[in-house]
Amino acid sequence: MSECENAFCRRDLLQRAAGGFASIALAGILADHQAAGARGATTADDPLAPKRPLIPPRAQRVIFLYMTGGVSHVDTFDPKPRLIGGHGKSITVDNWQGKLGQFKRYLKAPQWKFRSGGACGTAISDLFPHVRNVADELCVIRSMESNHTNHYEGTLGIHTGSWTFARPSIGAWVSYGLGTENRNLPSFVVLAPHAPYAGAQTWGSDFLPGCHQGMQVVPGPTPIPNVRRRVSSDRLQRLELDFVAAANARHRQARPEDAALDAQIRSMETAFGMQRAAPEAFDVTQETSATHASYGLERGAVTGFGWQCLVARRLVERGVRFVEVIDTGSSNNWDSHGDMRDHEHLARNVDRPIAALIRDLKLRGLLDDTLVVWTTEFGRTPYHESADAKGREHHHQVFSSWMAGGGVKGGIVHGVSDEFGVAVAKDRVHVHDFHATILHLLGLNHELLTFRHAGRDYRLTDVYGRVVREILA
Repeated sequence: MSECENAFCRRDLLQRAAGGFASIALAGILADHQAAGARGATTADDPLAPKRPLIPPRAQRVIFLYMTGGVSHVDTFDPKPRLIGGHGKSITVDNWQGKLGQFKRYLKAPQWKFRSGGACGTAISDLFPHVRNVADELCVIRSMESNHTNHYEGTLGIHTGSWTFARPSIGAWVSYGLGTENRNLPSFVVLAPHAPYAGAQTWGSDFLPGCHQGMQVVPGPTPIPNVRRRVSSDRLQRLELDFVAAANARHRQARPEDAALDAQIRSMETAFGMQRAAPEAFDVTQETSATHASYGLERGAVTGFGWQCLVARRLVERGVRFVEVIDTGSSNNWDSHGDMRDHEHLARNVDRPIAALIRDLKLRGLLDDTLVVWTTEFGRTPYHESADAKGREHHHQVFSSWMAGGGVKGGIVHGVSDEFGVAVAKDRVHVHDFHATILHLLGLNHELLTFRHAGRDYRLTDVYGRVVREILA
C-alpha cells in the first residue's frame, strides 16, 4: 500500500473509530501533521504539555471579553466634559476614516452621563452601571491605538497583531507558549454565537501547530456536538481507542521521523477525555440559583452572554488556559453608524454578566491569577460630518480597553486622550503593547515567544511592542 493510500485509510479510521467524538480533534490532528511535514517533523513530542514560563507569572489564565463592532470610548469609559460643551461646534481633523487631509467635522456629545465608580472614583458612563460598581478591580486604559479603521483589519489586528495577513491569534500563542493545564479539555476555547469580523481567523493558529487553535463553542442545547460516545460503554470506547493507537504505532514504525504522530495519538486521548470533562464543564445547572441570578441568567438557559461568562468561569476553573467570550457576530453589533442608541441594548446585554464574572472570580480566589481583558477593535469618532448626526464612525486613533485581576493594578486609569477624545495625549498603548503586556503577565517574553515559519521567526507583536509596566501590580 502506498504512503498516500495508507494515510487515507488512517484518516478514515480516525473518523470512524469511537463515533463522532473523533471529529472534534481531527482538524487539529491533520493540521499538526501537515505543519510537521512542512517543517521536517520538528514538532515537539507533546506540544500541549505544560511549559514553565521564563518570567514569574502573575496570571495563569486569560478570559478575553471581545465586543464586536467598535465600542464608543467617549460614551463608555473616557469622559470628555469639553465634548459636551462643544456639541455641534466645528473642528478640523487630519484623519477621516483612514484618509489623511484637512476635514471639517462637528463635535458630537456623549448621550449618557458619566459617574464615579468604587472607592477609586473611576468615571464610567451609565451604559455600564454594573461594571462601574466593580471599578476598584479595573485598570482602564484610555490611550489605546490601532492601525486600521476597517472592521476586518481592526478585528484581525486586536486578535493577531497583524492588520494585513492572517497570523496566529493571541489565544493560540498563549497555548503554544504555556501548554495546557487539563488534557481533557482544549487549551483555548472561544464562546461565540457567531464569528466576528475576520471570521475564524480571530481564533486560528495559522502556522502554529493546529492543536493550539481555538475551539469555537456555539451557545445552545449541544454546545459541543458529537462529544458523546457512539458505543455503549467506556470499555468498548477504550477498545476502539486502543485499536486506533495500535494502527498509529504500526504507522510510526514505518515513519520513524514523523514526530507529529505522538501528538496525534494524544489528541485522540484528549477527545476521549472530553467525553466526560466537557459535558460536566458546560453543565451550568450545577450552579446555584443565586449564581444564575447574578449573571442575569434564567435557570435552564443555554444561550446568552450571561451563559457565556458563567461557562468561561467554569472552564478556567478546570484548567483551560485561554477563553475568549465574543458578544455578537458581524451583524447587530456595536457598529453604531446610524444611531448611538444601539449601544444601549448591547451594553445591557453584557454589563451585568461582566460584573458578575469579576465578582465570582474574586469570591472563588481566582481573580488574582486570572487576567480578565475587555476590548473592542477600535473606538468611534467624537465628531461627525453632520452637526445633527445620530451615530458615530470608526475611530482607530484612540479608544478604551480595560484589564482586571491577573497582576494588574485595580482601580486605576492609564493613559489620556486629548480634550475631545480624538487622539492619544499621554501614555500611548498600541495594540502591540497591549499584547506584550498580556503575555508578560502570563510569564511570557513577547520578544522571545517566536515560531520559525517561511524562513523567519514570527511573534505576536511582530517587531514592536513594549510591556506597559505602569499598570503592573
